[in-house]
Amino acid sequence: MKRRDFIKQVAGATAATVAMPYLLPSGRLFAQTNGRLANHVILVLFAGGIRHQEAIDQLYLAGSQNEDIPGNVLLNMFPGEVPADKIVFGLDANRPGEKPITPVLSQPLSQQGTLFAEMRTSLVAHYAGLNIALQGTDQLNQGLRERPHFPTVFEYLRRHAGLPASKVWFIGQGINNSVPLLNASTHPDYGSAYGANFFAPTITFGGEAHEFLSRSRVYHPEFELSPVHQMKFFLDNSFPHAADHVSGLGNTEEEKQEIRQFIQDTMDKTRTHTQVKPPVSDNTDLEVVGYACEVLKTFKPNLTVLNFNEADTCHGNFTDYLRNLHRADHGLGFLWDYIQREIPEMAGDTMLLVAPECGRNLQPNPILDVNNWYGYDHNDENAHRIFGMMVGPNVPQGLTIGSPQNPVGHAMDLVPTVAEILGVKNAVRTQGLLGSGARSWFDYL
Repeated sequence: MKRRDFIKQVAGATAATVAMPYLLPSGRLFAQTNGRLANHVILVLFAGGIRHQEAIDQLYLAGSQNEDIPGNVLLNMFPGEVPADKIVFGLDANRPGEKPITPVLSQPLSQQGTLFAEMRTSLVAHYAGLNIALQGTDQLNQGLRERPHFPTVFEYLRRHAGLPASKVWFIGQGINNSVPLLNASTHPDYGSAYGANFFAPTITFGGEAHEFLSRSRVYHPEFELSPVHQMKFFLDNSFPHAADHVSGLGNTEEEKQEIRQFIQDTMDKTRTHTQVKPPVSDNTDLEVVGYACEVLKTFKPNLTVLNFNEADTCHGNFTDYLRNLHRADHGLGFLWDYIQREIPEMAGDTMLLVAPECGRNLQPNPILDVNNWYGYDHNDENAHRIFGMMVGPNVPQGLTIGSPQNPVGHAMDLVPTVAEILGVKNAVRTQGLLGSGARSWFDYL
């Protein structure tokens, strides 16, 4: 399809914009207040509730399932030997003894950068954890289906660093649990005019979306109402939250055309199975990583936030939790490697920040999975334990900070850390809207 034809079709199917990334304005009100440490930041909200025991402590099944089998499942993130027995997280989760996925990186990320091995988060629900990480405060007073009341990291950067909309992206794993509403707040000094382009690639390029949107055209209002109603029904049922609070949104015309062309090009790649994919792409987190790489290669954003959550299966399926945790690590390794190999404008000029939105309980719930292993919820003190990692220029290599006896860092720190990297920490802090304990990770070094 020719570019001008696609743009004409999109213009005729205005309802379809709900499925696309939000189209937001750009503008610069305040100058930077400190020098940048890098021009690009990728923040990965990692995996969907991760127990410290399987991540940092590398206990695998030891202490959780009446099995004395420790081992490392995050081979791209941490050094450590794989479990010696009962490996269930390879390419076939139903065949214990299988080999893990071969690491993408020759050196684990924690050795390439700095690991905050023992951090804390104030709230242990997934949505609350995401809000803390994106708002830089734990004084939350909004619930599901509400936009944040405090500014998000996206708005801070759009307003104080003057970043255009096409340089700030929030890539979600889906559109459930009000996640699309986290791209902008209702704060009167910020709001949607400074929000991020939200993008849920597995929805935009999923089967139904491909059917309805990739073939969209201008229908005759008198003789072709049926396909119009079909598209409206699909959009109304697939994107119930994304359409909320859209007044005042809009990229520049140039950005709109660039995004529309990106959607069309990526649809074409999806149709021919030529879109970017990690070597293993058998869950949604990994699909998101592939599409995120397409965004990075096209737009070279200054900030990209990715939300993983496949490991949330831990509530009732510990086997799948291990499997999806291993895959989140695989996707993270692929993402970092892809930037270095395929995006020269970002290689050597990108900071990678990683942190779970919450942890998980010390004691199991009564639910058993196919291997008779117990599930774990997130509502006790152990669920407040999280970790963090940053890799990139100006980051000490091989440094580990924090211990169970001396936790260092909080989920609120992610916002001031991103702000410092991109040169606006002072401007953000002087707004007085961050949590009282929020600090940049660089303040701890």
